[in-house]
Amino acid sequence: MTTDGRSRRVPTSLAALALGVQESTIRQWARRGKVTRYGTKRQALYDLSELAALAAGETGTPRA
Repeated sequence: MTTDGRSRRVPTSLAALALGVQESTIRQWARRGKVTRYGTKRQALYDLSELAALAAGETGTPRA
């Protein structure tokens, strides 16, 4: 979360870059419910805090 209490959301390309995975992996995780997809139909956004937790294995779900 950012210091003002709101989450920091990034597009698919930046989410993938932050985790070192393919964009298709981020989209697959969203379809499987491992991460929450925000944004519009044309522009997907993902929460950096949620992605960091997934990368650290803190979500309780198996990693892909």
